[in-house]
Amino acid sequence: MLSHLSFGVDDLERAAMFYEKILAPLGYARVWTDGQHAVGFGEKDGPDRLVLFGKPKQVVAPGPGFHLSFIAPNRASVDSFYARAIDAGGTDNGAPGLRLRYGPTYYAAFVIDLDGYKLEAVHK
Repeated sequence: MLSHLSFGVDDLERAAMFYEKILAPLGYARVWTDGQHAVGFGEKDGPDRLVLFGKPKQVVAPGPGFHLSFIAPNRASVDSFYARAIDAGGTDNGAPGLRLRYGPTYYAAFVIDLDGYKLEAVHK
């Protein structure tokens, strides 16, 4: 259904480094860079699915109910996503584990990025 999502970030290079680190264990990478203005992430050699735009001093993360969930290939990649996010300055919003209220195999972790966006990695 969706082609891509885009987020405004306060510091583009800082955010790009954060996302490179947390998305690598999920199999995603930076797929393009437009100078100091934007970066795109997606599957290696594929189209962008997440675009970050530098918007210094303009960023307001969405409120309750919004989050972006990334597909993870296995539980270990969910664990790595979470550990890397915390190591890179993200905030814990739910450690890796089963979320039985979503289903018997729903294994996920939740973090908040450097600009306040709520993120999830999930393996089912």
